[in-house]
Amino acid sequence: MVAMPYSTAVYPLALCWFVLFAVWWSLSGLSPRVVLWRYLMTLPFGLFIIVFQIFFKNPYYEVFTPPIVTFPLGITIYAQSVEFAIILALKFTACIIWVILLSSTTPMEDLLQGARRLGFPSVMALSLGMMIRYLFVFAEMYADINNALAVRHFNAFSRNLPYRYRLEVLAYTIGTMFLRSYEQGERTYTAMLCRGGYGKDAYEHLEKKTLTGGRDYGLMASMIMVFIATAAGVFLFWA
Repeated sequence: MVAMPYSTAVYPLALCWFVLFAVWWSLSGLSPRVVLWRYLMTLPFGLFIIVFQIFFKNPYYEVFTPPIVTFPLGITIYAQSVEFAIILALKFTACIIWVILLSSTTPMEDLLQGARRLGFPSVMALSLGMMIRYLFVFAEMYADINNALAVRHFNAFSRNLPYRYRLEVLAYTIGTMFLRSYEQGERTYTAMLCRGGYGKDAYEHLEKKTLTGGRDYGLMASMIMVFIATAAGVFLFWA
């Protein structure tokens, strides 16, 4: 979907992706509420770019029809710009929903090991794994600090407190989190040294994961057939 040119040929390809996603989603047993909520969490990042494309002439088009709507200050909306925004929205949605499905049904450690087997550098896999692991630690740290401020009846948005005082408390809070994160990093580094190394070889030597049983081979064959049929359909549509 990402490599597909920005044209109307994206429509049948996106439809195939959505149908395939619906099949895998039904097999995963994942709650629709979880998928919808996580999609809405990522939507603001792509929605701004998608809506922003409507108000400008896109370089992918050479000929533009008369504008659909004309606003003051020379802002116009063309049919080609709306079409490009729809194509971009389909690309964004088709990619995000698969990322949500994969991340919701596969443990992070399995994802990192799978990425390493596909050629992802071991040092980057280790760094990414540690970053994700300690995000939860810092989330608990932030919750503790926030609770401590709430017990002291501090509200950063309260107009009853002087503005300078609020800035000082927020600055001290940010500094405290920075120092605690630095100390946590030092403790983690020391613990890794005590275990005889930097841990850079944690993802260096992984056993090859082979296909076992007719289920894995059947799944692989069905996925290959789906992708071949999708590519053939898009090629015929493009031709």
